[in-house]
Amino acid sequence: MSEATPGPGFRPRAALAMSPDAAAAVLDPETLRAFGTVCELAPPPVLDDLTTERARSVLADVDLLITGWGCPPLDASVLHAAPRLRAVVHTAGSVRGHVTDACWERGIEVSSAAAANAVPVAEYTLGMILLTGKRVLERAREYRASRDRGDWLRTPRGVGNYHRTVGILSASLIGRRVIELLRPHDVEVLLHDPYVDDAAAAGLGVRRVELPELFARCDTVSVHTPLLPTTRGLVDRSLIDAMPHGAVLINTSRGAVVDQEALTDAVLAGRIRAVLDVTDPEVLPPHHPLWDCENALITPHLAGSQGNEWRRLADLALAETTRWASGSGFLYPVRRERLAFIA
Repeated sequence: MSEATPGPGFRPRAALAMSPDAAAAVLDPETLRAFGTVCELAPPPVLDDLTTERARSVLADVDLLITGWGCPPLDASVLHAAPRLRAVVHTAGSVRGHVTDACWERGIEVSSAAAANAVPVAEYTLGMILLTGKRVLERAREYRASRDRGDWLRTPRGVGNYHRTVGILSASLIGRRVIELLRPHDVEVLLHDPYVDDAAAAGLGVRRVELPELFARCDTVSVHTPLLPTTRGLVDRSLIDAMPHGAVLINTSRGAVVDQEALTDAVLAGRIRAVLDVTDPEVLPPHHPLWDCENALITPHLAGSQGNEWRRLADLALAETTRWASGSGFLYPVRRERLAFIA
């Protein structure tokens, strides 16, 4: 076995570990050729079952795994079959589903494309903040039904985005990106994050508030907190009931962060509106009342990277692989001690 280490001239042996569908979506032929110039890729098919004889043969020789959606857990038995494995480059966001304690204990370096995946989620969020502030969807629906523009000079003063108050729940990668995208707009941004103090919030250009104030004060609250044991059901009935009449709750995080029953009650009552890219459960049952509620917009978990946005994930993973192979280390490392704060 080679004892070569990352540095000039090092060409690691690598394998793709993800579902075939994920590989086909994220890694187009051009990208695969580019990876092939940086590392020695194991030939297809990709590894989506790490217990097979072929998988064990491939794992025995790899320095690096390029993972994606559908990658099986990299547990102790897998690592035993991969004695040379030193690094994992993930072509998606969260690594919770496949990077296990055994990886950290072995000292395997991990990188994730979470920063790239945050971009379209933040763009979706910004779009929904502005669209709901202007009540675009409701007014378009009324226009279609009436074919009459109506008296636009009688538009209620609650419609519009000038001096709207937007609340961001958690200064995660995505939450910070949303804050950044909101800067050119005439809105006040409040933040709740227990790990961000007043000075750090001021550095982001926002004001830190406690959780009850965030929901009571804001015209729109956007949820960006990861799902952890401590955040399950965090947005509970008392917070939802405290939201101003006509306020909007946007959730692009995880459905279980929000009390789904309490949210449903508030939306069906017409007290608040909701934009839900995630629900609990996901997908909602076919006859769930939110499907037919005009105050709720439900999208199929599409805020994250899709279509041409997958290329951004691949480009970041390729750049990370190139850096690691050259000995420069990862620009976007995932640290074990930070897992409690990230999705």
